[in-house]
Amino acid sequence: MLLLIGLISFVGCKNSNKTNKTETISVSENTIDIDLQKQINDCINQLEIAVPKLTDLTKHPRLIDTDSTEWKQVNNHKLIWTSGFYPGVLWYAYNVTGNKRWKDEAIKRTEVFEDFKNITEHHDIGFMMFPAYGLGYQIGDKKEYKDILLTSAASLASRFNPKVGTIRSWSNKMHPRWQQHITIIDNMLNLELLFWAAKNGGDKKFYDIAVKHSETTMKNHFRDDLTSWHVLEYDSINGNILNRHTKQGYADDSRWSRGQAWGVYGYIMVYKETKDKKFLDFAKKITDKYLDLLPEDMVPAWDFDVQNDPKEEKDASAAAIVASALLDLSTLVEDKADQDRYYNAAVKMLKSLGSENYSAVGKADSFLLHSTGAKSLGHEIDVALIYADYYYIEALSRLKKLKAKK
Repeated sequence: MLLLIGLISFVGCKNSNKTNKTETISVSENTIDIDLQKQINDCINQLEIAVPKLTDLTKHPRLIDTDSTEWKQVNNHKLIWTSGFYPGVLWYAYNVTGNKRWKDEAIKRTEVFEDFKNITEHHDIGFMMFPAYGLGYQIGDKKEYKDILLTSAASLASRFNPKVGTIRSWSNKMHPRWQQHITIIDNMLNLELLFWAAKNGGDKKFYDIAVKHSETTMKNHFRDDLTSWHVLEYDSINGNILNRHTKQGYADDSRWSRGQAWGVYGYIMVYKETKDKKFLDFAKKITDKYLDLLPEDMVPAWDFDVQNDPKEEKDASAAAIVASALLDLSTLVEDKADQDRYYNAAVKMLKSLGSENYSAVGKADSFLLHSTGAKSLGHEIDVALIYADYYYIEALSRLKKLKAKK
């Protein structure tokens, strides 16, 4: 392992309507290292194989079954939440290579579902639109996407219930187990669309909604041990909690690993956007809990409550989500030991994901193998998943940026 000599600090002061914070990026003297360029090249080589096969613009790659090597494609439909991740992968491919081929491919795959900006049936419009149109605006300099994103944010904000204090996640028609206002931990990720819109010409209420949702979820969605329930059902009129359940975890009271990952990523993002220290303190607490639960290879079982059973499947998507979030967190905390700890944990996760144990190179057309979408529902068990690939290449992109600053 190479020793990185010296400390180089990058300090940037950001203004906030909450408080002024100092963002510090420093080089650790004791970091775990990986062959970052190799892992990026592996992703690009996998895209070279997969993209020529993915020609139907009405569909997007969703998963690769255990016994298959090629992506199973599903329709770009307003009720299917994963449509934005493939164009997001392509935007990040452009970001890490500068190769215009990937920008052109990303534009082609993004602009086929502009009408999704009007979706009000569920909360997943954030997942669907921001990895595609948001990254197109940020990475691809597609400023014409601004109005699409602002409309998307308004559609998402329409599902906010002030009596509850959260955005309603699912429709009861599609999830009849719950009869009133449903909020799931996954919804934390959709708030990024609202924060972006509030900063880029949208209604300032988008910021307030995102903050209120975060506060309510922080208060109600987490147990005393700092792990998260998946699904909360609220009374739509008085905001009382009716039920705490799961849809994709092992049991209602179990610790579904990707749910914990959504929480970690979500609250790190909320602190980055608000600079409100209460969110940083909470993000650190739930992150530390997540890290304490991990096995040696840093990739959890699909639910932490079944992790001691070696027969239970892994979820590489949870590891990819948290690895990306940890790289952000390492730049937001002020304590040098915390900076190193979170950075090293992220790199260790990425090193594991890029290893023979999880890499799809030579095995299938994805970046990663061994993710689990919803074992409790009987599908997407030990497969490749498009959102695992998305957060993995996002993490590699963030790491490349950090190394360049260092």
